[in-house]
Amino acid sequence: MKLATLRTADGTRAVRLDGDTLVDLGYADLGELFAEDDWLGKAATTSGTAYPVEGADFAPVVPNPSKVVCVGHNYTNHIKEMGRDLPSHPTLFPKFAETLIGANDDIAKPAETDSLDWEVELAVVIGKQVRRADEQQAADAIAGFTVMNDISLRDWQFRTIEWTQGKIWEATTPLGPYVVTPDDVGGVRPALKVKTVVDGEVMQQDDTGTLLFDPVFLVQYISTVITLKPGDVIATGTPAGVGNARDPKVFLLPGQTVVTEIAGLGACTNNVVEG
Repeated sequence: MKLATLRTADGTRAVRLDGDTLVDLGYADLGELFAEDDWLGKAATTSGTAYPVEGADFAPVVPNPSKVVCVGHNYTNHIKEMGRDLPSHPTLFPKFAETLIGANDDIAKPAETDSLDWEVELAVVIGKQVRRADEQQAADAIAGFTVMNDISLRDWQFRTIEWTQGKIWEATTPLGPYVVTPDDVGGVRPALKVKTVVDGEVMQQDDTGTLLFDPVFLVQYISTVITLKPGDVIATGTPAGVGNARDPKVFLLPGQTVVTEIAGLGACTNNVVEG
């Protein structure tokens, strides 16, 4: 099942993809839907207003998560290209709701940077509150998966040894277009092709089956630290091929189009514009 949050003339709506239409599920967004105990049954059976997929204006799949937890250094090839050793534990940093934009929204390049970089990421969306989850509880807490482009300002990111300031710029992070339930992508540890394409050139290409720390483990690990709530997002890391690791370095410029795609989940397609 594919679910989304759609912008309409009457505000955002949680919707289910049915063929070439998006069916209103009676909630303002997916975060509100996932807060319901029987959200999966309601999502599968509710039938409200139908909107056309063509021309749909997708909001971030969860517009206001209580937290977005991101994982760095989680693909072996990317770790090596950054010149680092394989970590024993996940590297975590936060994002905030204000960073998120829709799957097809423009990315406004901040005037304060010349180092705007791409990062395709499999994102886990939480559908059940958990704290200190065991393996089964962690698996059960995964509502589904979506696509994130963890846009990064490398010059700001590497001003200090802590990355957050390069990762949390307002309205820079596409998230969507759909949350796809695990049964549609091979389970809670999916092996899905991921890639980034900039102006038609493939920049990143890998498989989520090669993640060092898989989605279930990440839910367990992060829920040990803090309660994960319905609608929360975990970005699982990016593979090799980021612009900052290239020789010479390559960064996004106004006028370019960046597509971050994951097989079975869809793609974020974003034009870069002047900020």
